[in-house]
Amino acid sequence: MTKILFVCHGNICRSPMAEFVMKDMVRKAGLEHGILVDSKACRTDEIGSDTYHGTKNKLREEGIPFEPRHACQITAADYDTYDYIVGMDEENMRDLQRLTKGDPQGKTHRLLEFAGESRNVADPWYTDDFDATYRDVQKGCAALLDQLRS
Repeated sequence: MTKILFVCHGNICRSPMAEFVMKDMVRKAGLEHGILVDSKACRTDEIGSDTYHGTKNKLREEGIPFEPRHACQITAADYDTYDYIVGMDEENMRDLQRLTKGDPQGKTHRLLEFAGESRNVADPWYTDDFDATYRDVQKGCAALLDQLRS
């Protein structure tokens, strides 16, 4: 089984959006028995919080199923559990480098790298533009799924 962990700053906007978008893509591809998807936070700001209302609204608008959840923080043990640890921006990647002691197994990636782009996923916490975030997440998740299929 391939295990994917999406991470962002607080685990209430971008990483849960990526989690639910990817779960939907995996389910529609009939691969749910071979790919496990989860999300966590790099920081402690929102631990215990549910997915942000703007993310929920965008997921509803796009017809992406989601469920109540509680933000939790990534741990060093997660490095051994997951095959892909996918950050949303450079800050996440710096946090992951520290947590993973330099990522010796090459498991950490920025989401849009899978789509051939070297930029951050738009952060709706600051922009309130959940459409832009969704486009970035959808593009990155689709490219990651394509990579997993090949």
